[in-house]
Amino acid sequence: MSHIPVLLHESLEGLAIQEGGVYVDCTTNRGGHSLEIAKALGKNGTLVCIDLDQVALEEAKNKLDALEDKPTIHYVHSNFRHLQAVLADLQIEKVNGVLADLGLSSQELDSSKRGFSFRFDEPLLMTFHASPSEDMTTAYDIVNTWNEESIADVLYGFADETYSRRIAKRIIDARQRGKIETTLQLVDIIASAVPADYRHKKTHFATKTFQALRMAVNDELGSIHDLISSLPHVLQVGGRAAIITFHSTEDRIVKKELRSLPESLTIINKKAIVPTDEELEHNPRARSAQLRIAEKI
Repeated sequence: MSHIPVLLHESLEGLAIQEGGVYVDCTTNRGGHSLEIAKALGKNGTLVCIDLDQVALEEAKNKLDALEDKPTIHYVHSNFRHLQAVLADLQIEKVNGVLADLGLSSQELDSSKRGFSFRFDEPLLMTFHASPSEDMTTAYDIVNTWNEESIADVLYGFADETYSRRIAKRIIDARQRGKIETTLQLVDIIASAVPADYRHKKTHFATKTFQALRMAVNDELGSIHDLISSLPHVLQVGGRAAIITFHSTEDRIVKKELRSLPESLTIINKKAIVPTDEELEHNPRARSAQLRIAEKI
């Protein structure tokens, strides 16, 4: 399944893109949002495309380079938490807008082979880096080496998993019989830990555990904090940031972080913008998306 950019019209409208301006797509992925930003900027604009996934960034480059009258485009393989450093390296002082779509792409879910999805039997990595180095923490490390309390805290703190303590205990019990190496092994452990009615809900019973592990592996909440903290320094006065989240934990932290900077940023939409029924009909994976927009004052 190809990646479909979520809340595309709403995020572009929220950024109030100025032709010839300077914009950053912090989570370029395959270039869905970037493509439309580039079209709106025209040949006199500048677009900075950042992504941790080098393969995705190359795909975006192929797509964007085919544009006629395209802006100056910089492709940067990095984490968006380093936004200030990225712009400094490019000798860009201020930008007109910053977009961050914090969702996992369809390709990462379906074909990364890094264990993001509970639907396929894959190694327990969950790293955004396609080839994690030995010093990177993976989901395998967490389930096989962390203590029971720490695992439970991650599941509850990052995903509000109701059965976090039961799942953590079953993980500890299971790894005493052998290493937990694949996603489907973990799914079976989760299934054994939760009540029958929980296993038959509309949302898959492993969703929150996988979400929490991915967030812990990639320090996603820390990255969001660093990104938002950098906004007052990189945005021009009147410049805007549009941030798309996909679950309550992310949205809470984004809302809290934006509100923590009242002297620098004003929140444009007091209530999060959500997908229309029409968008959900074409892209059901957008159902939990929420967009928040802030402006530098």
